[in-house]
Formats: sequence, C-alpha cells, structure tokens
Amino acid sequence: MRMRNTDKHFALVLILASFTLFCACFGLADEADEYIQVVGLFDMRTDSSDGAHSLEDIIRLAETRGIGVLFINDHIRQTLEYGLRPFQNILKKRIERPSINKGGAVNFLNMIRQASQKYPETILIPGAEAAPFYYWKGSVFRKNLTACDWERHLLIVGLAEPEDYEELPILHNGPSPYTARSPLALSLFLLLIPLLAGLYLLKKPGIIRYLGVFIIVFSLLLIINNHFFKNPPYDQYHGPQGVSPYQLLIDDVNARGGMIFWNHPETKSGQGKSGPIFKETLPYPQLLLESKDYTGFSALYGEGTTLTEPGNIWDQVLTEYCLGLRTKPVWGIATADFHKEGEAGEKLGNFPTVFLVRKKTEEEILKSLKQGRMYSCRGDIDPPRLILEEFSIFAPSGSHRELMGGEIISEGFPRIKIRVSLDARGQGEHLTLRLVRCGKLIKTFSAQSPLDMNFRDEFFNSGKRIYYRLEVNDRKNRTLVSNPIFVKFQATENATPQSPKAVD
Repeated sequence: MRMRNTDKHFALVLILASFTLFCACFGLADEADEYIQVVGLFDMRTDSSDGAHSLEDIIRLAETRGIGVLFINDHIRQTLEYGLRPFQNILKKRIERPSINKGGAVNFLNMIRQASQKYPETILIPGAEAAPFYYWKGSVFRKNLTACDWERHLLIVGLAEPEDYEELPILHNGPSPYTARSPLALSLFLLLIPLLAGLYLLKKPGIIRYLGVFIIVFSLLLIINNHFFKNPPYDQYHGPQGVSPYQLLIDDVNARGGMIFWNHPETKSGQGKSGPIFKETLPYPQLLLESKDYTGFSALYGEGTTLTEPGNIWDQVLTEYCLGLRTKPVWGIATADFHKEGEAGEKLGNFPTVFLVRKKTEEEILKSLKQGRMYSCRGDIDPPRLILEEFSIFAPSGSHRELMGGEIISEGFPRIKIRVSLDARGQGEHLTLRLVRCGKLIKTFSAQSPLDMNFRDEFFNSGKRIYYRLEVNDRKNRTLVSNPIFVKFQATENATPQSPKAVD
C-alpha cells in the first residue's frame, strides 16, 4: 500500500523532531549553532590625540587587513600642571597636548559617528585612554622635578555621551560629581581671625597699614585658590594615593554603563624626559589585585608580559572570583597601542582581539566583550594568524558545552575540546599549547597545525568553581591567549574516578 502524502509529512516531521531531540541530548545542537569570529583592535589612536593618522585612514587600512572592529581610544586628557604652593592653582605652569577633551568630546563622538556612516562595514566603538592621576616629586629649583605614574593607563570602552568624557574623575578634567571642596563657610571661619586682624591693621599708620593690606590679600587669594577652581578629590602635590584614584575612575565608568581595562600594566617604557621634566612610571601589575570591578586587562601588547603565566596575577584574580571574593571575572584582551604605521615595526593588526559573536554588530561585539567571549593574539600581521577554532568544555554526559567566558555545571570529570590552526599559509607549523586549571599548568601539547585535542581532566571538587584557560605559541613568536571557561562541580553518585585521556 502506498503511503499517503499526509502520512509522509507526518513521518518527516517525526524524523526531524527525533533528530532535534538527539542533537539536544548529545550537544550537537550547540555544535550547529556556531559563532562567527570577528577580528578587532583595541587602543587605536587618531590625530585627535597623539596618533599620526586620521580615523578614515585607519579604517581604510583596517579594511585591507580584514579588521572588522576598531576601538578608538584616544587620550581623554594629556595635561601636566605644576604650581607654586600655597597658590598652586593660580601661580602655575601648564603643558597640555591634544586630547579628546581639549578638542571637545562632542567633536570626537561626531567624528566617529560620521565615519561609521561612511564605512558601515567597520564597527567603530568610541572610548578613551585615561591616566587619572599623577604626583610630583623633586623640585623645579633643583632641576629634578619628576611626574610620577603619569602613564598608569586604563582603557575605557563604550561611553556614548559627551558628558561621560567631560565629567570623568581624572586630574585636570574640570568639574565632576566627585569635585571636592572644603566647605566655604568653614574656610571663611578659619580665615576670620586674619581678616579681622588685617582690617584692624588698616587703621594703623605707616608700614603696619601695608601689613594689614598684605594679610587681607593673602587671605583672599587662599579662598580663590581653593574655592574658585574645580579640584578632584586628590591633587598632584601630596604624593601617591594608592589605588583610590583608579578605583574612583573604575566605579565611575561602570556607573555610566561603560567597560574599563587596565592597559600595559608591566610597562618598561614609562621613564624618560619631556623638556625639563622627568617622567617615571614603574610597572603596576599589583593594581590588578588591589582594584576591583574592572572589566579586564591587556594580556598581550608590545612588551613582554608575565601576568598570564600560570599562577601569576591573572590567575590570582580569577581564583578570587572562584572563591567568591570578587563579583565578576577579569578578562584578557590584546591592546595595539597603535600610533603610526611602520614606526618601530608597528603595524596595524599585530595585536588583534578576536570576538565570538552570533552576527557582526556593535551590540554583539560589546556583549561578547562583557562576557569574555574572545581571545587575544600577538604576531606580525604578515605571517598567518593563530586561530582558536574551538575551545569548549563539555559535561560528562555531553549534553551541554560552554565556551570562553561561560560556566558549565559538571557532575563528573570535565571533557575539553580544543582546535588551533593557522590560515592556509601556515599549515604544518609547530604549535605548543599549555592548558591551565586554576593557576596550575596541567598539560602541555605539541603538534603541527592544525592542533586537535580532546582531553578528559581527572579532577572533581564537589560544590567548587574552577576554570580552565589556554595559551598557544609557535616558533615565530606568535601567541594566542584564551579567556577562561568556568566549571561548577555538582555532587553525584556517578562521579567516580576515571583515567585522564588525551588525544593529540
């Protein structure tokens, strides 16, 4: 008997439903629902601050190199100011270079909006690089005046309104919600005695009268110096202030809906001289431990880094999150610090951050960035780039998987799947992969690209949260650093010891 059309349709629907259920049970639905990879660059400077190229020139160059996202992080303010106390806000010398706020935050944001309309294929995300604080040591008279910590930088991402830039709590940025002033009434009360004394002396003859004039003028200048200038909650004349100025900026950016990253925390290029002024910024990796609630840090940039080494500061911060001592994880990005093509070997694209997104939109990029669904690379743009085709963790049943930035509930030993390759020019290159669990190097794999690995980790800690991350290197100094995947163990009778298994 021939099957009727309605029976055929019913059978087809039944087959498709069964296949969908099978995929859901064994994780194949996740496999089919893949992310696309979009290459982006952080820390791009234009001629709005200290960059050599216009924004349009940078976009055109990025398009030729397959860069889909540009984070424009011009300096928000580049100012050094030194005044003679006690009238440091009146008798002062100020040096200011081009920056977002010097040229106008409105103009900066309009430049990005207009370029986005002209080049819709490239996603442009506004932001800034900020050094919220510095302090003076030495003396202008001894010719050893030094600006300390002037290059402790944070990258700000995603602020969309001019006032967001104009009100950030950094030195010399004008008024902000955190502007600190001593109460005028208290100051007037404290100055009441010298003012009255000055007025009294005005009635006296000769030189005593002039002394009264001096006291009155001096008292008024103190009031003007301290109350007619918008001062932040700290200044550059009282030495280091610890983590407080930086935490204030982090909290402010978070409150405005932006994201913030520590930039080049191990910098070795923070010392030099600008005219008669010395500059000294020592490496500041400890601030990643001392501060909280920032989005991430530059894991790869133009200088050698150690923060991503197993057990170093990144792992310490991630461990604090796993222990409940931090409210959110800390993600790693690559920062380009791009100023000029070809200068000292600098090429646009040498330090990409690769985002895993459902579709190429600004909203998806920012979501990926916030959730840690990206990886960082270092290497000359001309040779092929390392590509993390997959980094997934499966529950033992295989019914669910998680990618970078995510967390999976596991009732047994986690199963890890990794695939790393290069583009068509780089197949057959020797790769070394290091797999890190909670700050400990648990496995090193070496193979020619593409490197495929399936690994079941014989580790279980009921009720605890752990994480895995990886780093890949080759013999041409190319590096890839992933963001972590978290695992939360759930007690089960089936969690029995098994032998670890790896396939290269």
